[in-house]
Amino acid sequence: MNVRALLFASYADALGQPAVQLTLPEGATVGDAVTRLRGMPGGASLPASPLVAVNLSYVKPSATLVHGDELALIPPVAGG
Repeated sequence: MNVRALLFASYADALGQPAVQLTLPEGATVGDAVTRLRGMPGGASLPASPLVAVNLSYVKPSATLVHGDELALIPPVAGG
């Protein structure tokens, strides 16, 4: 199945692109997708358990993905 991962701020900088198309086996989880992203060039700087939304809803790493899902990896926010 194919899912799209959206990357923002430092995550996009680390992987050198704002979005990545991932091909994963049926039944893959959000955690599996994050592991795949962390294995890409530059991906080692991503946290093991980032905040993730799937189709605009926050989910846990154990959430199962389906073909066509859109993941958004949300980086930590700081400011004043």
